[in-house]
Amino acid sequence: MIFIEIPGEKVQGLFQRRVNRFIGEVFVEGNLETVHIANTGRMKELLTKDAKVILRRVNQSHRKTSFDLLMVYHKDVLISIDSKLPNKLLEKAFMEGFIPGFKGFTTVRREVTFGKSRFDLSLLNPETKELALIEAKCVTLVKNEGLATFPDAPTTRGLKHVLELMEGLKAGHRGEVFFVVQRRDGKFFRPNSEMDPEFSEAVTLAKKAGVNFRAFNCLVRPGGIELSQEIPVQIPM
Repeated sequence: MIFIEIPGEKVQGLFQRRVNRFIGEVFVEGNLETVHIANTGRMKELLTKDAKVILRRVNQSHRKTSFDLLMVYHKDVLISIDSKLPNKLLEKAFMEGFIPGFKGFTTVRREVTFGKSRFDLSLLNPETKELALIEAKCVTLVKNEGLATFPDAPTTRGLKHVLELMEGLKAGHRGEVFFVVQRRDGKFFRPNSEMDPEFSEAVTLAKKAGVNFRAFNCLVRPGGIELSQEIPVQIPM
């Protein structure tokens, strides 16, 4: 089990509106509070008026907000929206040998630069010197019948990473993209071609070139998040 505890005092609130990409307004204990949103995705189906959310109280003098918006309930499913968690989950999973297919890759590094991109993780096999470049994507959108999909807004950054991984293959490295579905009801994954056809087309090209795409869903609780099980990835070929 790969579990990450989310520290801090948690409180519940009712979401009211999104002011901008990073700021929202939430009723907390009867007061309208300005909160930090740790995800630049649109999440329009999640951050609706009066949606029940879980926040972390923050007491830091340099902060403009006193709360972090961590999770939201949608149709009785608790969803983590923190876009930084996939990196932490995967790092721990690789270090503990949870993810198959990486036998011998014992050196794990964060924030690795290749070409013009910075990837979330890299794995090195010290014996063979094989290097794997790892990019993690935070998935919060699940549609009908358990279809988890990404992105929920056009992503030039995601497109750049996929294209750069193909260059990594030419340099002799492995290229891996992990879609971490931060909710329990994702049953399979498919790129969101309706929202970002350019990204979806790039994923298809990268898959044909040899980039590997995998997805995992998660069990989310107010106290933390668990990387649960691998789910099928469907890429139009």
